[in-house]
Amino acid sequence: MNIARCTAIGQPRTRTVARMPNIPDQAGRRIVVTGANSGTGEETAKRLAGAGASVVLAVRTPSKGDDAADRIRRAHPTADVEVRELDLADLASVRRFATGIAADDRPLDVLVNNAGVMAPPRRFETTDGFELQFGTNFLGHLALTNLLLPTLLRAAPRAGARPAPRVATMSSLAAIPGTIRFADLQWERGYNGWRAYAQSKLADLLLALHLHRLSVERDWPLVSTAAHPGYTRTNLQSAGRSLGRSHPVRSRDRALPFTQAVEQGAEPLLYAAVGPAAVGGAYYGPSGFGGLTGPTTTVSVPRSARSADLARSLWAVAEDLTDTHAPD
Repeated sequence: MNIARCTAIGQPRTRTVARMPNIPDQAGRRIVVTGANSGTGEETAKRLAGAGASVVLAVRTPSKGDDAADRIRRAHPTADVEVRELDLADLASVRRFATGIAADDRPLDVLVNNAGVMAPPRRFETTDGFELQFGTNFLGHLALTNLLLPTLLRAAPRAGARPAPRVATMSSLAAIPGTIRFADLQWERGYNGWRAYAQSKLADLLLALHLHRLSVERDWPLVSTAAHPGYTRTNLQSAGRSLGRSHPVRSRDRALPFTQAVEQGAEPLLYAAVGPAAVGGAYYGPSGFGGLTGPTTTVSVPRSARSADLARSLWAVAEDLTDTHAPD
């Protein structure tokens, strides 16, 4: 699990590959994973719980979360997992969830921003009137992060007693061609599902990078990392495209080359979340051809996400839209 430290945001000194077959001991740590009822979220929650963490499965549909919790307990009978409702497409739900976590009066060590929706065939809106992908994938996670930051910062280590709290945010290779359309963030004109998805995942990467800059500027003992799963076979590819259709879209991913199973695809996110050598401002993803598959490595931040001014501007707009603010 030796991976090179980054000298600047997203710029690895080397592309040292890191395998992560075993998660470091997580006993005594509490971790929130969004979208933990399937795919990379469930796999991440399962492996963290198997390593001893107390894991909160933050899910939109509690019954699906309960099913995932049962699967995790079958794999790890002593797993400490609980299901809590979180609808990232509803800011009131985000606030209720964050209030509940804070009210537990327990340290929160890691927030894993994983949940997402991909490429609905037509434009949908969140409860608050945002384009569904931008509102769910990015604005919901930014609001959740801001609201949970005080709880995370209370878990800061004292005399090295525990690792620094961490926020790990899932982006995507789709961030590479993404652009932030400040003139029409909500895609009210000329909606394109894939381009809107690319914007939302670029925004997620900018979230992680700006949060790292804030932690440095404000001297927070917080690590903010980002990851992407390459091309991992999950229901993400079909669920979003099925929205509004009379029959679900069937995924053909298993027939495609350069795809990988969820066990491998979750590793970059796991490394970003609890890898002992992961560093703030770093981006982790598969090391294989095109970044589609393979063991985890540090990857370069795409050109689309390298502007600190862009990240700062987007963060400010998002704080206004969500009426949430990072602590000073």
